[in-house]
Amino acid sequence: MNWDRPDPFTIDLMVGSEDIDGLGHANNAVYVTWLERCAWRHSQSLGLDLVEYRRLDRAMAVVRHEIDYLSSAYEGQALVMGTWIVASDQRLKMDRCFQLVRPQDGATLLRARTTFVCIELSSGRPKRMPAEFVASYGRALLPA
Repeated sequence: MNWDRPDPFTIDLMVGSEDIDGLGHANNAVYVTWLERCAWRHSQSLGLDLVEYRRLDRAMAVVRHEIDYLSSAYEGQALVMGTWIVASDQRLKMDRCFQLVRPQDGATLLRARTTFVCIELSSGRPKRMPAEFVASYGRALLPA
């Protein structure tokens, strides 16, 4: 596949009937759900699952999505979502980029960038990333 960046973390997706809106294609809100699913699975693969988030009393929460919807997806189509951690101040903020590709024809259907901020789960307030976040997310951070 023609990825924008090297070595993405990827998940396979299948467009289901429940994803289709009145216009006959996958609804834009479904794409946001796929972004979240991909980011979460990547975090889990780095050893940062919900159990670890709760133990550390920290989580990465979305503060901004920038999404370019480039083409439509239709019921029954297989898709692949890739993600990369592209920026981190290793204190509070982290950015991920995403690309959604339809392998059937190689078309990129979406490009997105999401900014996350580290929060303390018990208060919901921004809080410095614990060392475990810095280490795990840092391993996946693309070089500048």
